[in-house]
This record gives sequence, structure tokens and C-alpha cells, in this order.
Amino acid sequence: MNNSDDNYAGVLLEQIRDQNKAVLEAVGDIRAKVADLPTRDEFNELKQDVKTIKAAVTATNSDLKKHKSLPAHVAHGHA
Repeated sequence: MNNSDDNYAGVLLEQIRDQNKAVLEAVGDIRAKVADLPTRDEFNELKQDVKTIKAAVTATNSDLKKHKSLPAHVAHGHA
């Protein structure tokens, strides 16, 4: 290898090191973002909670519609 080849190899090595550093930084950023995501179990629990809330709201809306359709004296607790 002559001096020109050594310089070329040195430049390539420096570029590869810079690229590897950039990749490692990106992977580190991704790992930090993934760490903040909910686990599958947490997500499934949240889905179940949302289903429960939807069912409760639907039932409450149904009860409210029935209440509004009652005669005024019955709806206000006067028999």
C-alpha cells in the first residue's frame, strides 16, 4: 500500500465510523421512544376499559331516553 492508499483507507474508515455513530444514535433514540410505549397487556387492559366505558355510556343514554319519555310527574318522583 502506498501513502495514497493509506489516506483513502483512512477516509473510508472515518466515514464508516461516522455512519456507525449516526446509526447507534438513531437506535438509541428509537429505544427511548419504544420504552415509553404501553406493553401489549397494558394496551389490552385499556381496550377493555374503553369497552366498559362505552357500554356504561350506552346504558346511561338509554336510561336517560326512558326517563325523558316518562310523564313529568313520574319522572320527578311524584306518583
